[in-house]
Amino acid sequence: MKNTLTCALLALVFSAPATAVTLAIDQVPEAKRTQDQHYLLPQEVFDFKTKEATQTLLVDIRTPSELQFVGYTPLIDGNVPYITYDYSDWDAKNKEYKRDFNSGFTVQIESLLNKSGVPGGKQARIILICRSGDRSAKAADLLAKSGYTNVWSAIEGFEGDKAKDGPSKGKRTVNGWKNSNLPWTYELDKSKAFIE
Repeated sequence: MKNTLTCALLALVFSAPATAVTLAIDQVPEAKRTQDQHYLLPQEVFDFKTKEATQTLLVDIRTPSELQFVGYTPLIDGNVPYITYDYSDWDAKNKEYKRDFNSGFTVQIESLLNKSGVPGGKQARIILICRSGDRSAKAADLLAKSGYTNVWSAIEGFEGDKAKDGPSKGKRTVNGWKNSNLPWTYELDKSKAFIE
């Protein structure tokens, strides 16, 4: 009887539609805000991709180097970088290589959406994940301006936010996909990699 009840409860959990928690605007740091206020926490992203995979496009918008050296979730449908880095130029103000916007971003998202088979066109559910939720917010707004109506930002990103104090101060240990113990790997899948 106990096993039957456990199996029934598990079946209910995995068959129930995924839902999103609504966050109040004051709960969302300004850099992570989107015009449509569509945000998902890591577990919610996981639920959509495991319970409604054929209805959900999950796109990692970090650079290919980030996927290769930091890891990624194999649940993504593909990698479409929002920005790239110009390794021949330096940004002295930000103390990093110069960032370049990926001018083909919206076209590449549309191509990945068509390739994935997720229905709905510009009304399809699209979830964007970056390192910590800043880039995904900007990318979600760009897609909204391009006519997409159901775009969600993974607000904590893949690595999460930096700890503000304690022994992990300055390290991305606060939240995010990796810190939520959700599936991830360093082993790239060529079919999901961004190849120009």
